[in-house]
Amino acid sequence: MIKNMKQQFLKSYNDIISLENLLSAWQEFLRGKRKKIDVQNFQFHLMDNIILLYGELANGTYEHSGYESFHVTDPKPRHIHKASVRDRLLHHAIYRQLYPFFNKSFIPDSFSCRLNKGTHKALNKFRAMGHSVSKNNTQTCWILKCDIKKFFASVDHGILIRIFKEYIPDSNIITLLEKVIKSFATNPGKGLPLGNLASQIFANVYMNVFDQYIKHKMKIKYYIRYADDFIILSEDKNLLQSQTSSIKIFLQKRLQLTLHPQKMYLKTLTSGLDFLGWVHFPYHRILRRAAKRRMIQLVKVNLTPETLQSYLGLLRHGDTHKLKVRLLHFVN
Repeated sequence: MIKNMKQQFLKSYNDIISLENLLSAWQEFLRGKRKKIDVQNFQFHLMDNIILLYGELANGTYEHSGYESFHVTDPKPRHIHKASVRDRLLHHAIYRQLYPFFNKSFIPDSFSCRLNKGTHKALNKFRAMGHSVSKNNTQTCWILKCDIKKFFASVDHGILIRIFKEYIPDSNIITLLEKVIKSFATNPGKGLPLGNLASQIFANVYMNVFDQYIKHKMKIKYYIRYADDFIILSEDKNLLQSQTSSIKIFLQKRLQLTLHPQKMYLKTLTSGLDFLGWVHFPYHRILRRAAKRRMIQLVKVNLTPETLQSYLGLLRHGDTHKLKVRLLHFVN
C-alpha cells in the first residue's frame, strides 16, 4: 500500500481543451478587456480562432508564443510580461479546470490569488492570531516576517513540473503545462512571468509544498502566507529564531528558493509590524507611510469620484481618520 498518496486530478486533457471550456474561458478572459485592440482583433474572428486553437491542442501541434514586455509601477517598479490573447485564453482554460482541484489542497492561511481570500482577510486573520498569541495583549507576541528573494524569477521549472506530476496522471496535461511553464524564463529553467493568470496558480502550487511543510512537519500553528511574504507568530522568541534555520534549508533544498536577508524581521507586535501595506499594533493598524504619501500625491494629480471611493474603501480597514480628512479636503 502506497503511503501519503496525493489525491489525483481526475479530469482529462479533453476537459481542458474542449470547445466548451475554451468558450467559457473566453467569457471570463473578456471581462474588463473589451476595449483592448488585441482582444477586439481576436474576437472579430472568434470562432475561427478558437477552433484553430482547439485543433492545435487536439493534434499536439500547439506551441506557446512569446511575451510582450513592459514596466509598470504598482507601487514599486515591476517588469510585466504579457502573453498573446490566444495564449492567455488557454491560460484561463487551464486555470478554470485546475484551480478548483488545487485550491482544496491549499492551507486556509494562504491568502494570495484565491477566491474568498485576499488582502483584507489576511489582515483580519493576522489581527486574530495576534490576539490569540498575546492572550488578548496580556503577553508578548513575537513575529517572524520573511520575504522570498526574487520569487517569481526563482521558481524552478523542473521542480514545478514534478509537483504537478504528483497530482496529475494524464501525460497530455503534463505536456501542456510544460509548454506553458517553459514558455518563459528569466534564467535557464527558471522563472514565471508577472501579470500572467497561469502564474498565479503555478505560484500557489509551488509554495503549497512549503505551506504543508510549515503546518504538518514543523507543526507551526500561527502562520500566514500572502504570495512570497509570510509571517509566523509565537510567544517564544527563541523558538522563532531556531525555526529560521530549518525554513531556510527546506526552501533551498526542496524549492531552490532563498529568503531575502534585508527583509527578514523578528520583532514584537507592540513595536509595530509592517505587513501587506499596513503597520500593525496590538489594538490598531495604520497605513504604511510610503502608501500615505503615494495616495496624497495621486489624489493631488488626478482625483476622480471612483478614485476617492476606492481609497475611502481601503482606509476603512485601519485607523485612518486624519488621512480621510486630508483626502476629503481635496474634494472641497
